[in-house]
Parts: sequence; structure tokens; C-alpha cells
Amino acid sequence: MNPTFLVLTNVSPAAEKTASWAAALGTPLRARLALLHVYHDAVLDLELATATAPAAFGSPGNTRRALQELASRLPAPAALEVSVESITEALAEAIHRDHPLLLAMGLSPEYDLIDHLLHNQALPALRATHRPLLLVPEQAPAPRLPRQVLFAVDGEPFTLNAAAKLLAPLLSSWPAAYTVVNVSSQNSQLSRPGRMGLADVRACGVVPDGALALREENDVFPATGILHAADETGADLLVLIVRSRSFLGRLFHHSITAQVLRRCRIPVLLLPAEAADPA
Repeated sequence: MNPTFLVLTNVSPAAEKTASWAAALGTPLRARLALLHVYHDAVLDLELATATAPAAFGSPGNTRRALQELASRLPAPAALEVSVESITEALAEAIHRDHPLLLAMGLSPEYDLIDHLLHNQALPALRATHRPLLLVPEQAPAPRLPRQVLFAVDGEPFTLNAAAKLLAPLLSSWPAAYTVVNVSSQNSQLSRPGRMGLADVRACGVVPDGALALREENDVFPATGILHAADETGADLLVLIVRSRSFLGRLFHHSITAQVLRRCRIPVLLLPAEAADPA
């Protein structure tokens, strides 16, 4: 059976680009898309509609028609589901129905709105599903199969969860070279030699071993080093490890993940680690 990518969609300008990126990344595996619009969040819908085309999305019926038109333009089979449940309930139903390999959603460039999206959609999605999540900035380039993927490590050992490990066939299907970036700062107590980070990525089993290279960014803030490495390597896609205590917990605003997401201009794939990180 062909895999399914679940795309959290809405009426924002990023929605079609996100779905198109998901379709492009899934091309080698002939993935199908399941588009999920959660109409429950009326405040978010109003903000997005006001920022894009206020006359076009004035009712649930108009929203559904606009999303059906979006689905028809995609280069992969796509089914649309509009839910009036909470984001957590809608995701639970979609997971049960579609068994998606990964989730995807778009990010708006506005700082306040990106925080709203991350807290009200990205965080609930990760908490509820523990599945990999693809985040596509509105300013991302045109969708394409990645040729250079940057895999960032943060100085701590990690073990990917079962859902993240299932992405191995997808990542192996891309015609991409993989670079592991290890970032260290003068004040960091967690930094480890880059070769240990490289070994961790090899051990996780989702990246083709023969394509791995190592890059080190020294004496910089982690988010700055990751973004600099993405620019210097010409990365099409950035992969980050999601740890429950930093991204899903109370320290989200200060996490490296959050800082990178607010500034990154290429799609970011979040791979969840096991809840109990190694000591």
C-alpha cells in the first residue's frame, strides 16, 4: 500500500506550497495526500483569511470549495477532510483513518502568527501523534526532491521513536547527499565531538550511510550555526530532532527548534526522539 502524508491545511498562502512540497517529497514512494482542515479554530481561520483573501473565505462552504480546488491542482492523489472537532480530536480520527507516515503544515512569515500556528497546531500535532512533522515556510522555494539535506545534532545522544524510524525508505528514495552538522558554543556543556554526532545519525538508521558527511560549526549559538550551515551547504531540507522536554514542554520559546523555525527559509522535518532520552 502506498504511504499517506497528512497535511494540515487552511486558507493561508502557505497551504498549497505545503501540500505541493509533501507531494514532491513523496513522489518516489507514490505517496497519497490526506488534506485535513480543522475548522474548529475560528480565530486562526479569521486571521489567515484577513491576511490573504477576506472575500473568498467567508463561510465553511467557501473554504471547502477553495480547498477542493487546491487538492485538484496537486501532482499527487489528494483527499480532503474538513473537521469541526478540536485539533487533537481531528488528528486522532485522521491517524486512525489514514495511518499517515508523516504530518505536514505550513508556517506564516509573521512572527505572532507563526507562534500561534506552532502552539495551536504544531505542538498539539506532535503531542497527539508522536509522528514526524514537516514544516514548510511560506517563503520556501518551489517544491522539488531534495539534493542536499542537512541533519542537525545538538550535542546529546538520541534515539528516534518508532514512527520516525519508519521514514528510512522515504529518505533513502531521495537523490540527496546528507550532511550532519554539529554545533558547539563556548558556553555549552553539552557539546560532543562532531564524529560522535555523526555516529548517532548513522545509528538512528534513517539516513543512507554512504551519503553522510560531517560539518562542524564552532563557537556560535546553536540556531545561528544550524542556519549558517544550511545556507553554506545549499540545503533543500533541514532535519531536526524533537525532544519532548524542549519542544513539547514549557521551554518551547527558548528551544533551539523554535528559534530555527522562526528564521528558516527551507522546509524543516522534525523527527521525534524517544520520550526517555539517554542520560
